[in-house]
Amino acid sequence: MIEWEETNTGLRAFDRTKTGITICAPDWRSGGQTQRIDRPIDETVAGYASKLRFPPSLITITDVGSGERHHHGSDTEVLELPEGEYLANVHGNIKTYFRFSGPATVQKTSDFDALIIAFDDKIPITLGFRSHHEIPVDTITVPPTTDGLATAISYASSSHKTTGPDRSFPTLRSHPPRFEVGEELDIPKEVRQNKKDVGIEIRVPDDFDTLFVTAPLAYYLQANVTVENRARPVLRAPGVNFTYTFSSLPQYQHEVADMLRRMFFLDCLVRNGGPHRWNLAEMPLLDEVDIDPKSTYEATPAEQLLAYDLCEFERIDDEFPDWHLSMYVEPTLESVSTLPHLLSSLSLIYLPESSNLNRNELLDASLGDFYRNRPSESSNPQRAVASGGTYRAIRAEGVNSVERIKPTLHRGRVHGWLADGVPIDVFKAEASAYENRFKYFDRDSDEIEVALVLNDDEMGDEHADAANIYRDRAKDLPIEVTIHEHLTCDELTDVLETPCDYVHYIGHCEENGLRCTDGNLSVAAITKSEVQTFFLNACGSYYEGMELITKGSVAGAVTFNKVLNKQAAKVGVSFARLLINGFSIQHALQLARRRIMMNKDYAVVGDGTHQLAQCENRFPVVGRLSQSNGSKYLLEYNCEAVRMPGSCYLPYLKSDDKLYIPGNTTSYELSYDTLVSFLQRAKIPTIYEGELYWSDEIKSGL
Repeated sequence: MIEWEETNTGLRAFDRTKTGITICAPDWRSGGQTQRIDRPIDETVAGYASKLRFPPSLITITDVGSGERHHHGSDTEVLELPEGEYLANVHGNIKTYFRFSGPATVQKTSDFDALIIAFDDKIPITLGFRSHHEIPVDTITVPPTTDGLATAISYASSSHKTTGPDRSFPTLRSHPPRFEVGEELDIPKEVRQNKKDVGIEIRVPDDFDTLFVTAPLAYYLQANVTVENRARPVLRAPGVNFTYTFSSLPQYQHEVADMLRRMFFLDCLVRNGGPHRWNLAEMPLLDEVDIDPKSTYEATPAEQLLAYDLCEFERIDDEFPDWHLSMYVEPTLESVSTLPHLLSSLSLIYLPESSNLNRNELLDASLGDFYRNRPSESSNPQRAVASGGTYRAIRAEGVNSVERIKPTLHRGRVHGWLADGVPIDVFKAEASAYENRFKYFDRDSDEIEVALVLNDDEMGDEHADAANIYRDRAKDLPIEVTIHEHLTCDELTDVLETPCDYVHYIGHCEENGLRCTDGNLSVAAITKSEVQTFFLNACGSYYEGMELITKGSVAGAVTFNKVLNKQAAKVGVSFARLLINGFSIQHALQLARRRIMMNKDYAVVGDGTHQLAQCENRFPVVGRLSQSNGSKYLLEYNCEAVRMPGSCYLPYLKSDDKLYIPGNTTSYELSYDTLVSFLQRAKIPTIYEGELYWSDEIKSGL
């Protein structure tokens, strides 16, 4: 669902997740005849304008008559369009189309600040908008049997809008139908009609473990899944006489991951052989494995599967990033309802394994992470001090400490745990969090509502800095910031039960709850949580955070035991800026907690991939800066798209006009002047000399 509004400078469109796009058109006037836009859209707007100015974006423009396509990526050259009828596709936070009659010019500003489409005169324009965020439309009732689950997994891909390599585009994979355990199998008529028969099948042993692990590969390949009395899974495409026999568990889960990775990344390249011909940096890799993108793009899914299997993918495997998301899931009936949400994120699914973690191992893991993040000169012996500061709890014995386990992690850049135990280094998922997310789509307000709670004056510095960060971001996004201080239990209950997008609590937490001026509030005592996301920056807040998730929240950051005030403030301020600038909760905390020694004391609960706010760069980016030769600097640039796998990103540097697959790091050797110009414009978190800065803060230290 999309809404739009006129502004003083043009118009703005936004969806139910409060993600939006602002189009500058000073002479915009609504009205006129709506022209047809032959694309999936949620809303259209007709009007007149002589110029449209977008945030810097990729744009594809198709000549409606001839079908000829024009692309404009990261270059600043002018694209001249002759007289004609055109449909433009702008790749932004909101998918935006507009139809017009030319001629027109397309260009980006020299500083990559904007994409501008200018017309000879004020002309009729029809805009079409579509949200990237979708709610599952249908529900499959799954009987508590392996046959029932296999059938449901087979129909999960009914949400794909296409087959073949284009399925790698996140916009062409809608959210799968919900899974609901019931007595009898029930597949809605629309789901049956939308299921594509691609001639691929996976036959697996008759157990839930194998089915859960199989689900992501089957969903992506749009394969039919059946259970049999067999020892090892087999992947078949009878039409091309293809059979691939996997190992049994536990090795099978790694082979599934390798197969999915091969199919997905080759699709990302081969789709460039179709009409989507961007200047993709990784395209030459196809030559190394003798795959012709044009003929492979036009082949059937079964023929593509055969071609991908026969190629020597091992030769180029290291040129692709690790998988964006790996989930460790207990394969039980209680977890069945989470499968569609994990498939929507194209997550790998592994069986959970862990070991006990003693105090010394936990300390070693924390300090190891901390010192690995320091520059080389920091390898000099230093003493780790665990005291000398004020704790966020007056009585240490009153803090809820959490026994943690060490998870066995496999390939992946982000990891989530949907199983028993409290692991380090991953987000602790909760089944209800995934469904909770959708209730926040129905709220009327288009503003991101932030509540900042200070319940202890000793932590005023964090409170003031965080408030400034939220207010500064409100210059770019519609954000409403409410400040609360010295709340009673009833007042804090009211904050948690009132619709809000983000609560940042700064104070104390003890065994019986969050401290207030008249006692402690246990979250178990509230009726329900109306807080979408949260940060409980207080000692031992894990259990209160988990209770918020079960009461209705989506995700939040918590602590496992005592934390020092100064260290907590460092994490809190960094986390605030990262979260409000578009990083997922897990990425925000991973970066923020690297600033302190005892970084394993912080974790995310709920759906760690959840984003509170949109990113101005469309996808979150992290830079890593170091001194290079002489006066040169080496900038490493990494984009993460955990919720939009299959996208591409642009660094927007004049020296590079290529697109890249998210997760692949690009490196640039830049002069001081070029670097400073880029960092001031980019405004990305950047690691320099072991510390985390925002890029526009680094200049004084170079």
